[in-house]
Amino acid sequence: MTRQPSFAIRLVTLAAGVLLSMSAQAALFEDSDARRAILDLRQRLERQGEEIQNVQRTLLQQQNQFEALRTEAARLRGEKEELSQELSKELRRAKEQSQGMEERLKKFEPVAVKVDGIGFMAEPNEIKAYEDALSVFRKGDFVPAAVAFTEFIGRYPSSGYLVPSLFWLGNAQYANRAYAIAIGHFNALLAKAPQHLRAPESMLSVANCQLELKDIKAARKTLADVVKTYPQTEAALAASERLAKLK
Repeated sequence: MTRQPSFAIRLVTLAAGVLLSMSAQAALFEDSDARRAILDLRQRLERQGEEIQNVQRTLLQQQNQFEALRTEAARLRGEKEELSQELSKELRRAKEQSQGMEERLKKFEPVAVKVDGIGFMAEPNEIKAYEDALSVFRKGDFVPAAVAFTEFIGRYPSSGYLVPSLFWLGNAQYANRAYAIAIGHFNALLAKAPQHLRAPESMLSVANCQLELKDIKAARKTLADVVKTYPQTEAALAASERLAKLK
């Protein structure tokens, strides 16, 4: 006859089965949590990977922008240097042109001169024309000297050189034996500047021209006028001596 397990044994077996079932369920629960945790970790890793990629893309864009800015800055520096060099060249060119213009203007600017004790302003071309004419006279070339002084007076009628030009023109014409014309220029000097340094000698030259023309009466009067008008001068002394010889 078969014996039935005791109640205690059955109870133990049932308890063991429950425990096994509970362990299995616990294991199942633990496996599910682990998988969920792994999935969460994987998702976080993927999100972090995307964030890292975004950061890398941002850094790359910033680096590209920086390189572009650096290239642009280098280009601008190059342009600045070129403009600076070009500006320096233009400034030097302008300075040279200005200096050249000043030099050219100086050739036309009046300068202070002094002739026969009288100071005045004269243009460089005016000075040169007078000195050239005087140089011809001093060489003894009286015909071209007369021409040169005549041209000077016609060109510069208001010049400070007018009175001395009349004097030298009269002397050149006297040397050329153009006595009547010479008298006209000496008298023009006396009318314009009776107190000029050359006035006494000019009046004496008028008397000399009159003597050459055999106009003794006019010469005698002119010599007397020299003594009366310009006493204490060499011209007056010479006039007195010639008057004595004419009596």
